[in-house]
Amino acid sequence: MDIHNTTEDLVIAEVTAICDSLETDKNQGRICTCSQCRQDAACYVLNRIEPHYVVSHRGMSRVNQDTGSQSRVDLTALAYEGIKRVSHNQRPYFDHTNSKTDIPMDTPVFNIPTIMGRVFNGQNFSPMSDISVELRQNGKLAAMKDKNWQNPYILISSTGGTFTFLPRTMAAEATGVRCSFEYTIKIAASDFAELNHVFSIPVISELAGLRTPLSRTFKLPDLYLFSAGEEKDQRVITE
Repeated sequence: MDIHNTTEDLVIAEVTAICDSLETDKNQGRICTCSQCRQDAACYVLNRIEPHYVVSHRGMSRVNQDTGSQSRVDLTALAYEGIKRVSHNQRPYFDHTNSKTDIPMDTPVFNIPTIMGRVFNGQNFSPMSDISVELRQNGKLAAMKDKNWQNPYILISSTGGTFTFLPRTMAAEATGVRCSFEYTIKIAASDFAELNHVFSIPVISELAGLRTPLSRTFKLPDLYLFSAGEEKDQRVITE
Protein backbone atom coordinates (compact mmCIF):
# COMPACT_ATOMS: atom_id res chain seq x y z
CA MET A 1 0.00 0.00 0.00
CA ASP A 2 1.41 3.37 -1.06
CA ILE A 3 -0.32 6.34 0.58
CA HIS A 4 0.89 9.89 0.06
CA ASN A 5 0.00 13.17 1.77
CA THR A 6 -0.13 15.71 -1.06
CA THR A 7 -0.19 18.58 1.45
CA GLU A 8 3.49 17.85 2.10
CA ASP A 9 4.29 18.63 -1.54
CA LEU A 10 2.45 21.96 -1.41
CA VAL A 11 4.02 23.00 1.89
CA ILE A 12 7.57 22.03 0.94
CA ALA A 13 7.23 23.82 -2.41
CA GLU A 14 5.86 26.97 -0.72
CA VAL A 15 8.55 27.08 1.98
CA THR A 16 11.24 26.47 -0.65
CA ALA A 17 9.90 29.26 -2.89
CA ILE A 18 9.75 31.77 -0.03
CA CYS A 19 13.24 30.95 1.23
CA ASP A 20 14.68 31.11 -2.29
CA SER A 21 12.97 34.48 -2.78
CA LEU A 22 14.44 35.79 0.47
CA GLU A 23 17.91 34.82 -0.69
CA THR A 24 17.39 36.44 -4.09
CA ASP A 25 16.29 39.67 -2.41
CA LYS A 26 19.44 39.59 -0.23
CA ASN A 27 17.36 38.67 2.83
CA GLN A 28 17.07 42.10 4.39
CA GLY A 29 15.38 40.67 7.48
CA ARG A 30 18.30 38.29 8.09
CA ILE A 31 15.97 35.31 8.28
CA CYS A 32 17.74 31.95 8.30
CA THR A 33 17.03 29.92 5.16
CA CYS A 34 19.31 26.94 5.80
CA SER A 35 18.13 23.41 5.01
CA GLN A 36 17.35 22.60 8.66
CA CYS A 37 15.27 25.75 9.19
CA ARG A 38 13.41 25.02 5.96
CA GLN A 39 12.50 21.57 7.25
CA ASP A 40 11.46 22.94 10.64
CA ALA A 41 9.31 25.61 8.97
CA ALA A 42 7.62 22.96 6.82
CA CYS A 43 6.87 20.90 9.95
CA TYR A 44 5.46 24.03 11.64
CA VAL A 45 3.02 24.49 8.75
CA LEU A 46 2.10 20.82 8.38
CA ASN A 47 1.18 20.58 12.06
CA ARG A 48 -1.37 23.39 11.55
CA ILE A 49 -3.20 22.43 8.36
CA GLU A 50 -5.34 19.52 7.21
CA PRO A 51 -3.60 16.66 5.37
CA HIS A 52 -4.86 15.26 2.06
CA TYR A 53 -4.06 11.60 1.45
CA VAL A 54 -4.21 9.92 -1.95
CA VAL A 55 -3.34 6.51 -3.39
CA SER A 56 -3.27 7.39 -7.10
CA HIS A 57 -2.17 10.05 -9.58
CA ARG A 58 -5.85 10.80 -10.26
CA GLY A 59 -6.29 11.57 -6.57
CA MET A 60 -3.32 13.90 -6.64
CA SER A 61 -4.82 15.80 -9.59
CA ARG A 62 -8.14 16.16 -7.79
CA VAL A 63 -6.47 17.57 -4.67
CA ASN A 64 -4.56 20.11 -6.77
CA GLN A 65 -7.80 21.23 -8.43
CA ASP A 66 -9.55 21.57 -5.08
CA THR A 67 -6.85 23.89 -3.72
CA GLY A 68 -8.42 27.33 -4.20
CA SER A 69 -6.77 30.75 -4.30
CA GLN A 70 -7.76 31.58 -0.72
CA SER A 71 -6.21 28.34 0.53
CA ARG A 72 -3.00 29.25 -1.31
CA VAL A 73 -2.97 32.68 0.32
CA ASP A 74 -3.51 31.14 3.76
CA LEU A 75 -0.73 28.61 3.09
CA THR A 76 1.68 31.36 2.05
CA ALA A 77 0.89 33.40 5.17
CA LEU A 78 1.36 30.38 7.43
CA ALA A 79 4.62 29.50 5.67
CA TYR A 80 5.95 33.02 6.26
CA GLU A 81 4.94 32.77 9.91
CA GLY A 82 6.68 29.41 10.29
CA ILE A 83 9.88 30.59 8.60
CA LYS A 84 10.10 33.64 10.87
CA ARG A 85 9.36 31.70 14.08
CA VAL A 86 11.88 28.99 13.26
CA SER A 87 14.51 31.57 12.31
CA HIS A 88 14.19 33.18 15.74
CA ASN A 89 14.42 29.80 17.50
CA GLN A 90 17.17 28.04 15.57
CA ARG A 91 18.57 24.67 16.56
CA PRO A 92 21.83 25.53 18.36
CA TYR A 93 23.80 22.47 17.24
CA PHE A 94 23.06 22.61 13.51
CA ASP A 95 25.20 24.25 10.81
CA HIS A 96 22.98 27.09 9.56
CA THR A 97 25.34 28.13 6.78
CA ASN A 98 23.87 25.62 4.29
CA SER A 99 21.11 27.66 2.64
CA LYS A 100 19.67 24.96 0.37
CA THR A 101 18.88 21.27 0.56
CA ASP A 102 21.75 18.98 -0.36
CA ILE A 103 19.99 17.43 -3.39
CA PRO A 104 17.99 19.35 -6.06
CA MET A 105 14.33 18.28 -6.22
CA ASP A 106 14.63 17.06 -9.83
CA THR A 107 17.57 14.71 -9.13
CA PRO A 108 17.05 10.90 -9.30
CA VAL A 109 17.68 9.37 -5.86
CA PHE A 110 17.07 6.29 -3.74
CA ASN A 111 15.03 7.49 -0.75
CA ILE A 112 15.83 4.98 2.00
CA PRO A 113 12.79 4.70 4.31
CA THR A 114 12.90 5.19 8.05
CA ILE A 115 14.15 2.01 9.73
CA MET A 116 12.35 1.03 12.94
CA GLY A 117 12.77 -1.92 15.29
CA ARG A 118 12.61 -3.09 18.90
CA VAL A 119 15.07 -4.91 21.14
CA PHE A 120 14.10 -7.24 23.98
CA ASN A 121 15.84 -9.30 26.64
CA GLY A 122 15.66 -12.87 25.32
CA GLN A 123 15.47 -14.30 28.86
CA ASN A 124 12.55 -12.34 30.33
CA PHE A 125 11.20 -10.58 27.16
CA SER A 126 11.45 -7.14 28.73
CA PRO A 127 12.38 -4.13 26.52
CA MET A 128 16.07 -3.28 26.57
CA SER A 129 17.30 0.16 27.61
CA ASP A 130 20.58 2.01 28.22
CA ILE A 131 22.34 0.15 25.42
CA SER A 132 23.73 1.28 22.08
CA VAL A 133 22.24 0.15 18.74
CA GLU A 134 24.32 0.64 15.60
CA LEU A 135 23.16 0.69 11.98
CA ARG A 136 26.08 -0.38 9.79
CA GLN A 137 26.62 -0.48 6.04
CA ASN A 138 29.69 -1.93 4.33
CA GLY A 139 31.32 -2.49 7.71
CA LYS A 140 30.93 1.14 8.85
CA LEU A 141 28.34 3.21 10.65
CA ALA A 142 25.68 4.15 8.10
CA ALA A 143 25.46 7.88 7.41
CA MET A 144 22.21 9.48 8.54
CA LYS A 145 20.08 12.00 6.63
CA ASP A 146 21.08 14.79 9.02
CA LYS A 147 22.18 15.53 12.58
CA ASN A 148 18.66 15.04 13.93
CA TRP A 149 19.14 11.27 13.60
CA GLN A 150 21.58 9.45 15.89
CA ASN A 151 23.81 6.56 14.92
CA PRO A 152 24.54 4.82 17.26
CA TYR A 153 21.09 5.08 18.81
CA ILE A 154 20.90 4.87 22.62
CA LEU A 155 17.82 3.04 23.88
CA ILE A 156 15.95 4.70 26.75
CA SER A 157 13.41 3.11 29.09
CA SER A 158 10.46 5.29 28.01
CA THR A 159 10.47 4.06 24.40
CA GLY A 160 9.93 0.35 25.08
CA GLY A 161 13.10 -0.85 23.36
CA THR A 162 12.32 0.99 20.11
CA PHE A 163 15.06 2.40 17.86
CA THR A 164 14.82 4.41 14.62
CA PHE A 165 17.26 5.36 11.88
CA LEU A 166 16.91 7.46 8.74
CA PRO A 167 19.82 6.67 6.37
CA ARG A 168 21.14 9.27 3.97
CA THR A 169 19.51 9.48 0.53
CA MET A 170 21.54 7.74 -2.18
CA ALA A 171 22.18 9.14 -5.67
CA ALA A 172 20.71 7.25 -8.66
CA GLU A 173 21.46 7.38 -12.38
CA ALA A 174 17.78 7.47 -13.38
CA THR A 175 14.28 7.09 -11.97
CA GLY A 176 12.52 3.72 -11.85
CA VAL A 177 15.69 1.77 -11.01
CA ARG A 178 15.25 -1.02 -8.44
CA CYS A 179 18.12 -1.62 -6.02
CA SER A 180 18.56 -3.39 -2.67
CA PHE A 181 20.61 -1.84 0.12
CA GLU A 182 22.05 -4.13 2.78
CA TYR A 183 22.36 -2.98 6.38
CA THR A 184 23.32 -4.58 9.69
CA ILE A 185 21.93 -3.84 13.14
CA LYS A 186 24.79 -4.39 15.58
CA ILE A 187 24.25 -4.49 19.34
CA ALA A 188 27.05 -5.17 21.82
CA ALA A 189 25.86 -5.07 25.44
CA SER A 190 27.55 -6.34 28.59
CA ASP A 191 26.37 -9.77 29.79
CA PHE A 192 24.85 -10.49 26.37
CA ALA A 193 26.15 -12.09 23.19
CA GLU A 194 26.77 -9.62 20.38
CA LEU A 195 23.86 -9.40 17.95
CA ASN A 196 24.33 -8.82 14.22
CA HIS A 197 21.05 -8.68 12.31
CA VAL A 198 21.53 -8.40 8.54
CA PHE A 199 18.70 -7.26 6.28
CA SER A 200 18.11 -5.71 2.85
CA ILE A 201 15.74 -2.94 1.83
CA PRO A 202 14.48 -2.85 -1.78
CA VAL A 203 14.10 0.72 -3.07
CA ILE A 204 12.99 2.13 -6.44
CA SER A 205 14.68 5.38 -7.45
CA GLU A 206 12.55 8.51 -7.87
CA LEU A 207 12.96 12.27 -8.06
CA ALA A 208 14.29 13.76 -4.85
CA GLY A 209 11.32 16.08 -4.41
CA LEU A 210 8.64 13.44 -5.04
CA ARG A 211 8.34 12.34 -1.43
CA THR A 212 10.25 12.38 1.83
CA PRO A 213 11.82 9.24 3.38
CA LEU A 214 9.72 9.93 6.49
CA SER A 215 6.58 9.01 4.53
CA ARG A 216 7.63 5.33 4.56
CA THR A 217 8.80 3.03 7.34
CA PHE A 218 10.70 -0.27 7.10
CA LYS A 219 9.83 -2.29 10.21
CA LEU A 220 12.26 -4.94 11.40
CA PRO A 221 11.18 -8.07 13.27
CA ASP A 222 11.63 -7.85 17.03
CA LEU A 223 15.24 -8.55 18.07
CA TYR A 224 16.29 -10.43 21.22
CA LEU A 225 19.53 -10.38 23.18
CA PHE A 226 20.68 -13.64 24.76
CA SER A 227 23.42 -14.55 27.19
CA ALA A 228 26.66 -15.79 25.67
CA GLY A 229 26.17 -19.34 24.38
CA GLU A 230 22.43 -18.86 23.88
CA GLU A 231 22.58 -16.55 20.86
CA LYS A 232 20.21 -17.23 17.99
CA ASP A 233 20.62 -16.82 14.24
CA GLN A 234 18.91 -13.51 13.53
CA ARG A 235 20.10 -12.98 9.97
CA VAL A 236 17.12 -12.01 7.80
CA ILE A 237 17.29 -11.03 4.13
CA THR A 238 14.24 -9.10 2.99
CA GLU A 239 13.69 -8.85 -0.75
